[in-house]
Amino acid sequence: MKQVRSASGFAFVAPFLLLYAFLQLYPLVRGIIISLHRVDLFGGGHFVGLANYGEILGDPVFGQAVVNTLLVTLMIVPPLTVLALLLALALNNATRSSAIYRGLFFSSSVLSVTIVTLIWRFVLAPDSGLVGEALKATGHEPLPFLSDAHLVLPAIALTTIWWSIGLPMILFLAGLQQIPADMYEAAALDRSSRWTTLRKITLPAIRRTTLLVVMLQTASQLQLFGQSQLLTAGGPGGASRTMVFFIYETAFVRWQLGYAAAGAEILFVMILMVTLIQYVTINRDREEAR
Repeated sequence: MKQVRSASGFAFVAPFLLLYAFLQLYPLVRGIIISLHRVDLFGGGHFVGLANYGEILGDPVFGQAVVNTLLVTLMIVPPLTVLALLLALALNNATRSSAIYRGLFFSSSVLSVTIVTLIWRFVLAPDSGLVGEALKATGHEPLPFLSDAHLVLPAIALTTIWWSIGLPMILFLAGLQQIPADMYEAAALDRSSRWTTLRKITLPAIRRTTLLVVMLQTASQLQLFGQSQLLTAGGPGGASRTMVFFIYETAFVRWQLGYAAAGAEILFVMILMVTLIQYVTINRDREEAR
């Protein structure tokens, strides 16, 4: 009887497992195999072992892409987390205006990266863009955000924060609404200030949500590609070339598929490390809560 039940259970999950293996596991294994070969888009090639990894780790262009990716991630994740939390705190009530503002702030998240970059091209254009016109009105010279090596990453970070703020805000709202109301009532009876209530009740209660937001956004921004490609094409001088953009260029412009696969596997390891840190931190938090 147990064997029949287990067989019927496996029959229910088999379609998902097969689809998952085809869409996730096979590309992963295939990518690792390709990274060990010198191969182009037309196939063929030969086995070179870890030569692609040794070469790419010494490649200054790849090194610059790694630094750019880490820098833009640091520019995005902390401000995005803080802004999303502040918005969630401001909109954590049942009024009609709060519901409208939630929809407005979340609406940018449903736009495609093409639409987002098109909007911000107009906003950041030095001659006739919104920011340029505002600087002219205050007596300042417009800044070349998309053509200055020192300004291009902050410009991409600003664009991404505007685009991505909706989902973290919703996650924080969900976390805030899980906090029991009697905790705030007890704090009010003790005449606790808003800052004390925030520091002693709210922030500890949403610690797991904060960790989730930080880790999800870190993993997402390590894969940043569309903004770099469509806003600046990786320029000027490679100042905005990210790891995914490097992989794209290597595979589909230079046709070095094995070399690009090696870069993709390095990126995969970085994202895996972020995920493992999240897993360990959340489990440790659960054990401490017990």
